[in-house]
Amino acid sequence: MDHAQHLDWPFFEPHHRTLARELDAWCAQRLPRAHDGDVDGQCRALVRALGEAGWLAHAVGGRAWGGARDVIDTRALCLLRETLARHHGLADFAFAMQGLGSGAITLAGTEAQKARWLPEVVAGRAIAAFALSEPEAGSDVAAMSCAARAEGNEYVLDGEKTWISNGGIADFYVVFARSGEAPGARGISAFIVEADTPGFRVAERLQVIAPHPLARLRFENCRVPASQRLGAPGEGFKLAMRTLDVFRTSVAAAALGFARRALEEALRRATVRKLFGGVLADLQLTQSKLARMATTIDGAALLTYRAAWQRDQGRGVTREAAMAKLAATEGAQQVIDAAVQLWGGQGVASGVTVERLYREIRALRIYEGASEVQQLIIARELLREETATRPPTADGRTPHAQRPR
Repeated sequence: MDHAQHLDWPFFEPHHRTLARELDAWCAQRLPRAHDGDVDGQCRALVRALGEAGWLAHAVGGRAWGGARDVIDTRALCLLRETLARHHGLADFAFAMQGLGSGAITLAGTEAQKARWLPEVVAGRAIAAFALSEPEAGSDVAAMSCAARAEGNEYVLDGEKTWISNGGIADFYVVFARSGEAPGARGISAFIVEADTPGFRVAERLQVIAPHPLARLRFENCRVPASQRLGAPGEGFKLAMRTLDVFRTSVAAAALGFARRALEEALRRATVRKLFGGVLADLQLTQSKLARMATTIDGAALLTYRAAWQRDQGRGVTREAAMAKLAATEGAQQVIDAAVQLWGGQGVASGVTVERLYREIRALRIYEGASEVQQLIIARELLREETATRPPTADGRTPHAQRPR
């Protein structure tokens, strides 16, 4: 099947189509066909390969620091993640984390901070990580307890972070900690913490169903120069949300890549698996399943690239990005499950492509905002728009709807 038909949609410009086709050819030639047992080593190798080939330039903003553009091209970012995910889940992970891990530096770093880290990230010589989540602060980021107190020209960090992607292999971590300027989200700051900083250690490596470098981090009297704070004191929460806003739509694109590969595998299996004197594809139940899979993918793709296009026009995409992530990740789970079903018993054999996809997709429904959080965001935006356009009441007040909880 032609997996690139959507490139003809009006969301894209000629350079987007060229970029996607060039990466597709590169992936077919350069990426391994299967994951090996050394996840850390393979991830490091993928980062280097992506950097040397120039693909990481599209995950970082700022031409002066090696980025492809001064502002990240969201459509390019999404097309690259979709293509990488269709070929190799860990390659998509390596690419995405270089962007997410360095995103706060792109958005709020000083000239010195950008010069120090962004060229290294783009070249694949330095591995980046984004350290936001904590044991008791996942979806509720403002509940974080990792603390940063100012002492002279330093900050002293104490606390933990967990579920940190690239934990254990990163050269530096963008760490968010409570600095105390104000209660709640207004009292969080961001810091660049190098992996060899005294007082910082990887407390535990975390194993998950789709192997990726993940870790729990521990900070104990970890002293970081004030020059490594990102942005103004107390502005870390806003910076974290701005960073996630850049990359959230691309999570939907990665889910699309997984789903497209699953449909390819399902079609291949259905047209060759002999059954009842014919092949599996002859059955109406199979045809119905394939039709639903294709329709789910196209619907999610339209939402994903609408959000990407809209962001590239400089417009807000809070609702649109949430819709894209929700539809693409939940839809991909359904598509991949259907592909496994069509493969039958062989579909759950370790190492088979659809089995690997089944494990890969599950985390995308959780990270960078779980599906339940995306539903709350969509509802909140709908209600906000409704109350903003509702006429004032008789006493002159503007009515408001209850915020979803």
